[in-house]
This record gives sequence, structure tokens and C-alpha cells, in this order.
Amino acid sequence: MPHSAKIPEAWRARIDALLASGGRVILGLAGPPGAGKSSAAEAIVASYGETAVLVPMDGYHLANVELARLSRAARKGAPDTFDAGGYAALLARIRAEQDETVYAPLFRREIEEPIAGAIPVLPRHRLVVTEGNYLLFETGAWARVRPLLDACWYVGIDDATRTERLLARHIRFGRDAAAAWEWVQTTDEPNARAIAATARRADLKIAWPPT
Repeated sequence: MPHSAKIPEAWRARIDALLASGGRVILGLAGPPGAGKSSAAEAIVASYGETAVLVPMDGYHLANVELARLSRAARKGAPDTFDAGGYAALLARIRAEQDETVYAPLFRREIEEPIAGAIPVLPRHRLVVTEGNYLLFETGAWARVRPLLDACWYVGIDDATRTERLLARHIRFGRDAAAAWEWVQTTDEPNARAIAATARRADLKIAWPPT
């Protein structure tokens, strides 16, 4: 299903209820790699047009040079390979500075690096959708994220489909089949198990494409 697919009316009703307060709403979408978080977030933002913006957590990936310095490059995507404190600080600014433009970084998969200041969060953006793996974590700086969200939904899907998506993604961005499988098993899946343990903290569990 393309990103432009209509979101379910039940989702829209929940979001509209949050927006009824009159202020800016920050909606989080959490879930494991390959679950469909990005596609679901893009569909939600598209359905609200110019009043909504997508701010992915992935913009806070540490740069490759820093991962190399920390000897964490082989675990890129794990919780300690992000600037969790910076991400939480951004969400706090988005909530507090609603009359000013706040710039967020964007992660570019084709170069595997974050780009600073690539996403403008404008005063007209009443709905800010942020998606990522670790929004529901309770440890370290990640614990500061959930209180900054008006709601957080968990995006889940069966493991077989999720693995297929991950393999296709890794191959699309340059890994051969063997390397893609190795990365899924040694990096993506341990992260996915840790993320699944946080699902109980979500306000709603959803799937993409919607069922």
C-alpha cells in the first residue's frame, strides 16, 4: 500500500481528539525495524496536509565517524548509536517554541548519515509526527522522550513479513544477500526484541498497511 493511502477513520478520530485542545500535538510511532513506522507516519502526515510534519528519530543517528571512534559501527541502529538526549531536546523545543521555526535533522539512507537542519517545523504545523524504534524506552536519555509525546502508538507486524522487508531494504541500499541476512540476525533482531518489550507502554497498537 503506498504512503498516500488513506489512514483508518479510527486513527483520524484519535488524532482529531488530540488536536481539539487547540495546541500543537506530538504523536509518536514506535516499533521494531521493518514494521512500517515510516510508511504509517508518512500516511498520517499526508492526510493532514500542510498542518502536519514528519520528524523521524533517525535524524539523531550518530555520524559514522563517531560510531567508528566509539567502536559501535557494527551495531549501528542500537540504542547507544543515537544521540537520545539531542532527540529529547528537539521534542522539547518543538513543544515549547510553537511560534518559531525549529529545525530537525534528517537521516539519508543513501549515504547512511544524518543531515542537520533539513526539516523545518513551522508555526503552522499543529501535528508533529515522530517515528522511531526507541520512543517507549525507559532507560537513559530515552526515558525523557515518552513524556514529551501527547500519544505514542506501537506499530507491529508478523516477524516473517518484517524480516522480508528488512532484507529487501538492506539489499536496496547496497548490501548483498548474505550481508543483509547477517545484519538482520545480528543487529536488527536483537534490537527488535528489546523494542517489543516496550509495547505495553503504547496508547494503541496498529499495523501498516492497516488491517
